[in-house]
Amino acid sequence: MADAVNWKPQGYTSVAPYLIVDGAQELIDFLRETFDAKQLRRLDGEGKVRHAEVRIGDTVVMLADSLPEWPATPVNIHVYVPDVDAVYARALAAGAAPVQEPVRKGDVDKRGGFRDPVGNTWWVATQQEVDPTVPAA
Repeated sequence: MADAVNWKPQGYTSVAPYLIVDGAQELIDFLRETFDAKQLRRLDGEGKVRHAEVRIGDTVVMLADSLPEWPATPVNIHVYVPDVDAVYARALAAGAAPVQEPVRKGDVDKRGGFRDPVGNTWWVATQQEVDPTVPAA
């Protein structure tokens, strides 16, 4: 008897951001340098990245180069990281534009933001203490 096929690939979460950008290879390189992203899949065609998947931490991010029928659309993405200051510094070194230096405001996270070389804004945070308003898993 054949093994049952799961409804999603092993190691994938139910939700995955899908970024349509002008410069998919540039974004892949940036994500590798900033988040130590690992490329999982890639399909190229006609000189463009048609579909790529990278893993950042426990999440798969999907991306592709824009097409006339699928124009680039900048997005905002939030990522929890073990060391927000180190990731912020790596992002700037990899060509990101600063949006907000990491700082702790009115919650339990220290958070900063930067704009990647293709126009997306990334918010990175490290939880500084347990948040009593978040229900236990």
